[in-house]
Amino acid sequence: MRFSGTASYIASDELKVAVNAAIALERPLLIKGEPGTGKTLLAQEIAQAIDAPLIAWHIKSTTRAQQGLYEYDAVSRLRDSQLGDARVSDIRNYIKRGKLWDAFTHPTRPVLLIDEIDKADIEFPNDLLLELDRMEFHVYETGETVKAALRPIVVITSNNEKELPDAFLRRCFFHYIRFPDAETMSQIVEAHYPGLKPRLISEALRQFFALRETPGLKKKPTTSELLDWIKLLVSEDIDLETLREHDPRKLIPPLHGALLKNEQDVHLFERLAFLNRRERG
Repeated sequence: MRFSGTASYIASDELKVAVNAAIALERPLLIKGEPGTGKTLLAQEIAQAIDAPLIAWHIKSTTRAQQGLYEYDAVSRLRDSQLGDARVSDIRNYIKRGKLWDAFTHPTRPVLLIDEIDKADIEFPNDLLLELDRMEFHVYETGETVKAALRPIVVITSNNEKELPDAFLRRCFFHYIRFPDAETMSQIVEAHYPGLKPRLISEALRQFFALRETPGLKKKPTTSELLDWIKLLVSEDIDLETLREHDPRKLIPPLHGALLKNEQDVHLFERLAFLNRRERG
């Protein structure tokens, strides 16, 4: 069971090593990197590559660790008891399984994605330490212990919004996904849109990376935004000459709404265009 990337996911050698090391060590793989570098997609591609089911737990600011195990709906049971519902005799009718329960009891070895763990409360990772380490937990309402017969492959993503506890980090295999360089990005574009004109892609990539390096940019465009932009360039039949146009009044690339996602960055380029016009008289 080894991961070597897929036709649609261009993985670096370092990332392949990290994935396979985490699988061999049977430790959670903690993936960090700026948004748009394919952290969430990685779990999907691992599942596809090794023909395993994917169980995804997308974390929100209100998510509690207990929800990943199970939740007991005492309110519904009380209501049903008042209504004389026969289901109240079995407490299992009011226990909702969480994603970890699903992963631990799946008949085949799954890939468990815990996505954007840093969105939750700072205690959230610590609350999962024991369960992820031992791959088991106790259900107090029924007295049963849920234990993983097949240890799932756990992929945890983080956008570095807050620091994760040291005790949690010690139990993970860590990898930081660097933003792709121009050569790798070219391979990613080819994987998604094969057969496009090389000169057009080369110019689009040049402008994309130049835009990312603009000082003062609030939100740098990501891989997914580049792919959207290239799709628009092709669908709108933007030719190489139009893309290369060096008009100082048009510093912003055509169809820039796919790349720039807030008014502050648009205004930045408008100011740069104004300064260029004034310098040229």
